[in-house]
Order: sequence, then C-alpha cells, then structure tokens
Amino acid sequence: MMKWVNEVDYEVASSSGDVSAESGQWTKRYIYRLPAHVTGLDDKTYKPQVVSLGPYHHGQPHLKGGAMEEHKHRALLHFLKRCGKSLRFYVEALAQVVQELRDAYDQLDPKWRDDDDAFLKMMVVDGCFILELLRMDTDDYAHNDPLFSKHGHLHMLSSLKREMLLLENQVPLLLLLRLLAVTNEESGVEQEEYLKRLIVRFYFPGAPQRPIGKCLHLLDVSRKTLVYEDPRTSLRRRRRRRSQHNESHVHGLLPKATDICDAGVIFSNTSVNLQDITFRHGTLRLPALEIDTGTKSMLLNLIAYERFHLSDHGNEITSYVFFLNGLVRDSKDVDLLSSFDIIKNSLGSEEDVANLFSLLRQCVSLDPESSRDMPDMIAIQQLTTYVTRAHNKWRQNLARRYFGDPWWFITALLFILAVIQTVFSVLSYTDKK
Repeated sequence: MMKWVNEVDYEVASSSGDVSAESGQWTKRYIYRLPAHVTGLDDKTYKPQVVSLGPYHHGQPHLKGGAMEEHKHRALLHFLKRCGKSLRFYVEALAQVVQELRDAYDQLDPKWRDDDDAFLKMMVVDGCFILELLRMDTDDYAHNDPLFSKHGHLHMLSSLKREMLLLENQVPLLLLLRLLAVTNEESGVEQEEYLKRLIVRFYFPGAPQRPIGKCLHLLDVSRKTLVYEDPRTSLRRRRRRRSQHNESHVHGLLPKATDICDAGVIFSNTSVNLQDITFRHGTLRLPALEIDTGTKSMLLNLIAYERFHLSDHGNEITSYVFFLNGLVRDSKDVDLLSSFDIIKNSLGSEEDVANLFSLLRQCVSLDPESSRDMPDMIAIQQLTTYVTRAHNKWRQNLARRYFGDPWWFITALLFILAVIQTVFSVLSYTDKK
C-alpha cells in the first residue's frame, strides 16, 4: 500500500498543474476504443468482422485466421512494385512521425507503445492496403483476384467499405499522406487534397468535390462531407442558431412525416448535405439518404465519434439523426419519405428501415447545448407551427360544419340512434330464432 501512496504523491508533486498542457494531451487523440456500454447494444456495428485496420483489433483470432492478411500483403507488393521504390523509404518516412501516429490512439497495448518495428510494420501494411482499395481502378492485378478484381469488387467491397468507417478501425490520415509523399514527392497540400478526393469519390460517387478542411481519418472525411456548409451561408446559419440557443425543445415536438403530409406540406429532396433542411412556402426540403446494410454502422460510428471527440467539431450528425427520428416513427413514414426519394431504401422492407430508426433512437442522446448544431431551427419552428395550425384549422372546420349548425347536430344524433335501434332489433331477432 505504501508503495502506491508514494507513487501517487510523486505524481502529484511532479505535475505542473498546467491545465493547457493537460488539454494538449487530449487534443492529440482522435481514434477511440469504445466502452462496453456503447458497443454492447450492437457489437457488430462497432467491431470489424472482415478486416482489422490499426492496432485495436490486429491479430484477433476471427480476423487473423482469414485470408485478409494475405490480401493485405499482396496489396503491399503491388503498391511497391507500381511505385518503384524500396520499402525502406516508406518505413523511414513513418519513423519520423511514429510517436505522432501513436498519440492518435487513446488506448494502446504495451506491444504497440514499446515496439517501434511492430507498430511501423502494421502501419505500413494497413496504410498501403487502404490506398490500394481507394484506387480500385488499378489494372495490375489478376482478372480473377479474389479482392482486387471486378468479382472481388462486387462481392467484397461493400463489407470493406463499411469496416473502413468503423471508429475503432481508423488509421491517421497522416499515415496515408506520408505514404503518398514518398510515392509522388508532391507538396503536402496537394497530397492532402488528392487523398480527400479519393475518399469522397470512394464513399460518395458523384458528390461534388468541396473544400472540407483538415481531416483526421476516413471517418472524419465522411463526416465533413455529409455536414459541409457553403461558407457563404454558414455564418448566417450559425447566427440564426445562436439566436435560438435555448429553443432546442421545439425539436422534440416535431410531428412525424405522415402528419406533416396530412397538413398539406409538400416534400422535396435536396443534396447529400445533411444540414440542407429548409421549409418555405409549404415545402419541406430534406437531404436524400440512401439506407443500406452499411448505413446503420456508418451513422452509429459517426455519432460515437462526435460523442468522444471533443475538439474541432460539433454534433451535426447526432442532431440530424435526432431530427430524422422525429420524422420516422413507423413504416408508413418510411413509405411516404421513400415516395419522395428522401429515403432511398436498399435495406429491405419499410419495416426494416423503421426498426433501424428505432435502434438509432436508443443510441442518440442530444446535448441541450447542441441546438447550434441542429438543422435550421427557424425552419423547424415554422414547420411545426404550420402543421399545428393546419390541424387546428381542420378540426375547427369540422366542428363548425358538423356541430356549429344545430340541425346538423340533431340529424347526426338521430342517425346514431337509428343505427343503435337497428343493431338491437337484429340481436333481439337472432336471440328469439
């Protein structure tokens, strides 16, 4: 016990008490191992089943025994052969930033902290494998290659794309940039923009290439692509959100899609930008969202990333999912949004999609301070007011038409009494017979 007491006393005495230095320690980390209370709800959503990337799941039995490590090694050989440079140059380039690569992970086993050779080998192999996947159009693989061919593309790529976006499966973008720098010997800015273009094209084919700023890993690139805001409008939106800082309760009152439609609102789909939500002149414009087997995993890992990474970004994905959960309560809402191409269902039935949103609803907890990250709150307020007034007007018209006039009321009452008398007469006749 005294040994422990002395160790703690020494740590207290040797600590500087500098909060900024302590804060700097956390800002270096951006790839997180998720706690059990997060992964326990659906472990396969957060844990790789096909390929391990980075240190967290490297060498696990269900991944080590498969053919993926062989595919990784073959990708490394093709990468080096095409580039025409020795592996030594890549190892030396990464050795210069090995500690920075380690610092990106919030938890590392001792073998990765203490053994530079093992850590650098894993980084080189995984980094080259990712770059080969991002550039799937290379033609120096055999036509019947189990992975890098049209057949492999068709049957394997969707699973790999999903697992490359797992938070626990990320590698620093710095790793990929260093590998590209040795290969192409271009400036850092050009390399970074080229790499981000590759990633956006890989995950969002057809999406416009936009300046999304500095990114940390593939998941971060995907996030910033999904929540991109035009600089010309982002300042105005931020001001509007700040002015409504305490009005996030409106979000909880958002009516579901079928109720909105019943109120006469017209739906229209917009871009892939999840912040592009507007309501004007009775038309609600929403971003199109394709839902397939990877959507749940992508959204939940993005939500987890926003939850644990406290620097440089807000909660836009979490807020969007919270917003969408208000719209989608059952399969009828899914069917309605699908008819307007707002939900593009590649998952299965409308019930499957509704169940997905039910699961997402359990995983989302919205920070009361995050109203600044929500879609345009003025649009949501206007929509909610519009729907409420439309329903109230409908009820008022009904009451005025059928119950405002006493003759309408008397006629309706007589009709109900006549129906009741008829039912009793039939029942009485049946009993006698």
